Amino acid sequence: MPRRARTYRIGLISDTHGLLRPEAVEYLRASDFIIHAGDIGHPSVLAELAEIAPVTAVRGNNDRSVWASGIPVTDVLEVDSVAIYIIHDLAELEIDPTGGGFHAVVAGHSHRPPSEVRDGVLFCNPGSAGPRRFRLPVSVGRLLISGGELTAELCELRISGRG
Repeated sequence: MPRRARTYRIGLISDTHGLLRPEAVEYLRASDFIIHAGDIGHPSVLAELAEIAPVTAVRGNNDRSVWASGIPVTDVLEVDSVAIYIIHDLAELEIDPTGGGFHAVVAGHSHRPPSEVRDGVLFCNPGSAGPRRFRLPVSVGRLLISGGELTAELCELRISGRG
């Protein structure tokens, strides 16, 4: 009987701006790895996420305090031979992800949660999980990797209270 490929769950979160909502924590709890795509807002956010799974985080344009100086502007996470490039602001992407061998690019900044494939590379933004801005959703996401196949899920969080 053939072995079934293991499925890896990579939780995606961005633009927490110091607010790690319990709904986001609950969604991310099943993650094998977590990516925070910047505008973290406070080191306690990363500490709490690290209690769930290993965290790969990048610094956002609002992460200017001394605590954030050691966080890279870009990073790479490789899981089961799938390479994921992480950056906060997609407008600052200076590499060719296809030529660089990346399967996905995860970004934040816009507070909008799109996911699309361009030239064979999955571009995913989990949106904003922090304080609500305008009428944009409060959201998180997940990448699923199984047998080298990559899919994305985006999830609008149901926020108790006014949010």
